[in-house]
Amino acid sequence: MKVIITGKSYNPSKQLEENIEKKLGKLGKYFSDEINANVVISKFKGKTKVEITINGNNTIFRAEDASENVYESIDIIVDKLSNQMSKFKGKLQKRHQDNKALKLEFLPEHEDENSSEEPNIVRRKKFHLNPMNEDEAILQMEMLQHTFFVYMDMDTETVNVVYKRKDNNYGVLETSY
Repeated sequence: MKVIITGKSYNPSKQLEENIEKKLGKLGKYFSDEINANVVISKFKGKTKVEITINGNNTIFRAEDASENVYESIDIIVDKLSNQMSKFKGKLQKRHQDNKALKLEFLPEHEDENSSEEPNIVRRKKFHLNPMNEDEAILQMEMLQHTFFVYMDMDTETVNVVYKRKDNNYGVLETSY
């Protein structure tokens, strides 16, 4: 696993970097290919925030935590990621047993943010849409810890959006041409 550690207003020690690499190395058992893990550590309001994003097998796993002890945050995040990966692996196995295809791909391209006084588009993401069903889109949205997810419906071949409602249910915005 290739681990990239970035500090924002925080300078991680060599010991901390080794600890992160060791902990994330244990998650490598879920992947057969070489994967990338991006770790961002930032300091704010007396707490340390750790965000870890793992890109692998055409899907993204992400978790974050903020606390006063960065080592506790890392342990919590590794547990969250492990749970996400186990859940995802179970879904893959179930789909494989049911002979259904599971095609997930989310490849954002990040651009630098520009500052100005007028409201402008300050961030733009591009990603490739692969066909999936609503359940797969909800799973991907939950793993990313987002409140919405854009996907291509495998049955209708239209671009749809699944979103989480305030009542903890889900909604789908369907498009038509």
